[in-house]
Amino acid sequence: MKIYSVYEKEFAHYGRVAAGLDTAALLDALQKTPQPETGVEYVPQDESLQSLPFAQQAQDHLYGGMPVQLGWCNGHNTKLNCLEYHRDSEFNLGTEEFILLLARQDEIENGLLDTAKVKAFRVPAGVLVEVYATTLHYAPCHTDPAKGFRVLVALPAGTNTEKPAVPPATEEDRLLWAKNKWLLAHPASDEAAAGAYIGLAGENIDIAQ
Repeated sequence: MKIYSVYEKEFAHYGRVAAGLDTAALLDALQKTPQPETGVEYVPQDESLQSLPFAQQAQDHLYGGMPVQLGWCNGHNTKLNCLEYHRDSEFNLGTEEFILLLARQDEIENGLLDTAKVKAFRVPAGVLVEVYATTLHYAPCHTDPAKGFRVLVALPAGTNTEKPAVPPATEEDRLLWAKNKWLLAHPASDEAAAGAYIGLAGENIDIAQ
């Protein structure tokens, strides 16, 4: 599939490059976070990142004073598998370049998203990007299998933690997978096998193919 740059106009529908903040210490700390040899690991909040001055900068300048959590998603991945969304933007920053597979929430029809609508965007190392709340996204993909990826995941505090006990009342409730996290899984994904809502139709995109 075609891979766009986050500096191309196509990315404007999904997010933006967020410039202006000093991320040097953040990148140094992120480089020291563990990386699995295979697969992907996600930690919603890491104290080695949370204790940095960037945490206050993110709260003040990225979220307008809202409490923020700084975590990471590290590993090796080339597949789509799922797409998720939150009620708030997510900010990502990688120690290595990485690729985001993205779609838009308004492209969901009758509870399904056709994976043919997914677009790929390359994020250069050290570039902070905002992924809008209406953008469907999931785990990053690596561009170099030898290096994998280490990617900051900045979100409002509590996001992606334990799923709240919410009695189903709306159609959207069936997508709720964690706190402030609505998930559409591909039938071939581990998440679908674990009971996640199957909301992706079509090819389970693999950028390595």
